[in-house]
Amino acid sequence: MWNKPHLLNAIADLLMLVAAAALLAAAAVWLVRVPSLPVKQVVFAEALPHTKRGEVEQVLPGSLKGNFFSLNLEMVRGALEKLPWVRKVEVRRIWPAKLEIRIEEHKPVARWGEGRGELVNSYGEVFAAGLPEPEAADLPQLFGPLGTAQDVLRHYSEFVGSFAKVGERPVQLTLSPRLAWQLKLQNGMVVDIGREQTKAPVGVRLQRFLEIYPETVAKRAVRPVVVDLRYPNGFAMRMAGEGKGK
Repeated sequence: MWNKPHLLNAIADLLMLVAAAALLAAAAVWLVRVPSLPVKQVVFAEALPHTKRGEVEQVLPGSLKGNFFSLNLEMVRGALEKLPWVRKVEVRRIWPAKLEIRIEEHKPVARWGEGRGELVNSYGEVFAAGLPEPEAADLPQLFGPLGTAQDVLRHYSEFVGSFAKVGERPVQLTLSPRLAWQLKLQNGMVVDIGREQTKAPVGVRLQRFLEIYPETVAKRAVRPVVVDLRYPNGFAMRMAGEGKGK
């Protein structure tokens, strides 16, 4: 073997690689365990309109275990995402001793259900968080079976666009367990749209009603309390104190 220089060189290179790997492993262990590299500062990238400082201070310290390198970023993220207004959290280390946290809060666009303090965000996700009454009162009210919030919000946005053409605005939308739609407008009128039908789809029935709305409904001295669009070839209106009439 001693008369084979190329073999000796290969063995020497291998030993150097092993030594380097061992050195790196030892350095990594030291960096993880050394107590002299603590996280000294936690900064939030953006202001948080709804999340209170006290809430953050209550959940954050318990997840800040370890030094700059050994700190579990997923634990920090998970702790913060349990807060009511927090939707998504990004955490990153900034050398030598800083932790930067970027929080995406829920943006409420509607109230959901009855009496449970639930809201719907811009993604159609339901979350439970307290909202001051003046701010909550300005949001539309949505109802629907479990798991339908995204679909209800999407339809609400479509109905808002449709009724804007006749100067009206929906403030409440309900999807029943039988998947029938009912709207309530800002003027108090209830519009029973009903279920999707093969021969008379929701969009067709609603468009037919909106085309005659300015002349048939808007110009009435007393507007109907309920408009029923569930008929395939027409609709019915009920005035206050009256029975149904076409």
